[in-house]
Amino acid sequence: MELVGLESNPVPNGAVSGIITTADRVSLRTAYWRPTGRRSRGTVCLLQGRAEQIEKYFETVEDLRRRGFAVATFDWRGQGGSDRRLGNPRKGHVDSFVEYDRDLEAFMQEVVLPDCPPPYYVLAHSTGGLVALRAVRQGRCRFARLVLIAPLAGLGPMRVSQVTAARIASFLTALGLGEIYSPGTRGTSIEEVPFEKNLLTSDPLRYARNVGIVTAAPALAIGRPTVGWLHAACEAMDEAAAPDFGASIREPVLLVAAMLDRVVSLRAIERLAGELRAGGQVVLTGARHEVLMERNAIREQFWAAFDAFIPGTQDNELLPDRVYT
Repeated sequence: MELVGLESNPVPNGAVSGIITTADRVSLRTAYWRPTGRRSRGTVCLLQGRAEQIEKYFETVEDLRRRGFAVATFDWRGQGGSDRRLGNPRKGHVDSFVEYDRDLEAFMQEVVLPDCPPPYYVLAHSTGGLVALRAVRQGRCRFARLVLIAPLAGLGPMRVSQVTAARIASFLTALGLGEIYSPGTRGTSIEEVPFEKNLLTSDPLRYARNVGIVTAAPALAIGRPTVGWLHAACEAMDEAAAPDFGASIREPVLLVAAMLDRVVSLRAIERLAGELRAGGQVVLTGARHEVLMERNAIREQFWAAFDAFIPGTQDNELLPDRVYT
C-alpha cells in the first residue's frame, strides 16, 4: 500500500517505501528517508505504538531529518498498511509479542542495515518502546541509544487492576476466545472518538489531522485490541517487570513519560527507569499519552530532551518547523 498524503499531512519528499516479509511470512509496509542536509548523523528507527501507521509520523520524520538523521519506519503486523491477521481487519491482534520481535528483526535486516547509514538510534512510542527494549535486552538489535515515549511498561488506570485484567485475558484466551474484543471495549478506531473524549493528546489540530488520515484511507485504521492482544501484552509487561530486566540493558535509554497519561502506567515507567544501567526519565507536565502529537509547547520540551540525549543534535541548525497553532 502506497503512502497516503493529505494537504494537511503531505508525504515528506524523498520517501522510499516498500514491502518486506517476516520469517513467518507476514508482509510489512516500510519507508525510509535520507536526511534533509548533506551531513548524516545516522539513522533513527521510528517505532510506532499500537493502532498507528506511518502517515501519522510524517511531521516527526521531518523533525528528525532537519536534525540530520535518516529515518526508517514500518507498520507493525495487524495495523497500517501491513498484513492483518483476522477476518475483521479492525481487530488489533497478536498471539504473542514474539510476533512483534519478528517484525523488528525483519525491518532491521531488510531495510535498516542494508539501506540506512549508521549509527542507529531508536525513537519509539508505547508498544514500540516495549518491543525495542526486548530486542536490545536479548541482543537481537544493536542501537547506540534509545528514546522511548510512554513505553508500555504497565497499563494505566482501569476499572480493574492489571493483574485482574491479565487473569481474565489468560482465561478467555485458554477458552479459545482470544480473537474477541477485550471486555469493556468496542471496535472503535480514532475517527469514531470525539476529541473531547480522547486520551491521546490535548492538541485539537493534530488530533483532527490524525482522524483525517484514517478517514481518507480507512484501510489504515484498526480499533480496540483483542483479548489475545491483551494477554500477549500482559505477558510481555510481566517480563519487563522482572527485577533483572532493566539492569540487563546496556544501551543508554531515555524514558519520556506524560504526566496526564491514562493509557500506560507512570509508576511502571518510573520503576523501569530506576533499574536502567544508563539513561533516565523525563516527565512532561500537561502531556497525554501521545507526546509527539501534543501541543507545540509540549513537543518543544520533548525535542529539547531528545537533542540533549542524542549526540550531535544540540548544535545542529534546524529549519523552521511546520506551523501548528
